[in-house]
Amino acid sequence: MLETDKLSYTYDDKIVLDAVSLSIGKGEILGILGPNGCGKTTLLKNLNRNLHPHEGCVMVDGTDIEGMSKRSIARRVAVVPQTNEIRFAFTVREIVKMGRMPFQEAFRGDSSADMEIVEKAMERTGLLPLADRFINTVSGGERQRAIIARAMAQTPEVVLMDEPTLHLDINMQFEVLDLVSSLSRENALTVVIVSHDLPMVTRYCDRVILIHDHGVFAVGNPEEVLTPENMRTVFNIDAELEYDPRTGKNTVRLFGSCRE
Repeated sequence: MLETDKLSYTYDDKIVLDAVSLSIGKGEILGILGPNGCGKTTLLKNLNRNLHPHEGCVMVDGTDIEGMSKRSIARRVAVVPQTNEIRFAFTVREIVKMGRMPFQEAFRGDSSADMEIVEKAMERTGLLPLADRFINTVSGGERQRAIIARAMAQTPEVVLMDEPTLHLDINMQFEVLDLVSSLSRENALTVVIVSHDLPMVTRYCDRVILIHDHGVFAVGNPEEVLTPENMRTVFNIDAELEYDPRTGKNTVRLFGSCRE
């Protein structure tokens, strides 16, 4: 279980997060939603100790991560960042192999067990045919799958994803989130997705947290949280949740900006 207890964070004395408490269960896909600048990415960075809370704490299975080494955290928590730009000429396989680094001692090469995990991660993400391609020669969707495969090679309990579909074509957005959903179900993997895409979060997430005015405005399943009133208050939009009979899932129908 991943938890925060009254987590607060400030930038230059400006409050960004104020006493945020949340609990994320094993195998759950949680969406964190809110307008730009509300603190979503700041919260995500606190969850893996890239930032340190000014008050409160983050816990994994009851252990405060402030007392854990970065290597110990990386063995349990993997990150898929907002951008997947890679400037060096690594192959896809080399990118995925980086996920094994938290488990390797200095000057020790890749073990057969490491390589088996890497190959399995590439197989599950459909990357084996691209394994020896340079990462800067594959498409944006393929590159994102490589970043996800790298995260899976860490064999984590939790994956934190910051706007994972931001720069992808619409078909690739579905492909990537279908993959993430399948991996979560198959491995009881906890996934936290920061996003501004209401329809996508509604479709794929078990629960949703709305961040507003520096704190948790609402939390629950999409039907409970994404009410017309809440979306009007947090996003200043006219929208409603509706059932899509073609997919058997809910979606958010957007009508436009609210007008006074």
